[in-house]
Amino acid sequence: MKTLVLTLAFAAVSLAAAAQAQPAAAVAPATAAAAPTDAYTTLMAATITELMSTGDPAVLKAVAAKFERAATVAPKDWLPRYYQAYALVINVFQSKEDGDTKDKTLDQAEAALGQARQLHGDESELLTLQAYAYQARLGISPMMRSMKYSEMVGEAVAKAQALNPANPRPYLVEANNVNFTPKMFGGGPEAAKPLYEQAQAKFAAFAPAGPLVPNWGQRQLQGRMKQYETPATAAK
Repeated sequence: MKTLVLTLAFAAVSLAAAAQAQPAAAVAPATAAAAPTDAYTTLMAATITELMSTGDPAVLKAVAAKFERAATVAPKDWLPRYYQAYALVINVFQSKEDGDTKDKTLDQAEAALGQARQLHGDESELLTLQAYAYQARLGISPMMRSMKYSEMVGEAVAKAQALNPANPRPYLVEANNVNFTPKMFGGGPEAAKPLYEQAQAKFAAFAPAGPLVPNWGQRQLQGRMKQYETPATAAK
């Protein structure tokens, strides 16, 4: 049991490090169906671009605050709360704060996700982001939390896929989980390769329903796929 816990802890740390290395993916700014005004759409698009362009913990906290303010402007739109939660989750992966502080940040993220759910947001996207939040919780204390949160990540991802098989993001999260799971437990890069290829196919076919809706992950996937490229033969 001790060996299992230590191995899962190692996997959790590896996954957290990978998330830190690639905090965001390109997103196409666009307007949500319920966006009330052009000014609101412009504000949201600019803030999403800012979010997807930074890995600085302080900036991520500031961007989360911007989305929280946007939620007061459009109280019926789930997207500000979704992006607020996303910014806070990525902040935890990037931050060097202590575990208690990170847990409080994740409490805020999950509260924002709950508000987005009450506004009838896209449940597949919300579950995928919830899976990221679980991964962030796990990374705070891998030895104590691996057994609990690894299973919760898998359950959230499975539900997200079932709700919307065309959504590529839960497939990316699933592939990441397998990629950073030790080979002795059925994980590792080779086991993850077909899952990454599946995610790649999903991204190729994916068309966002609107310009502000979630559209992240493809850049991260491209980075993951580089591990499968055959190194060029050195010139003699």
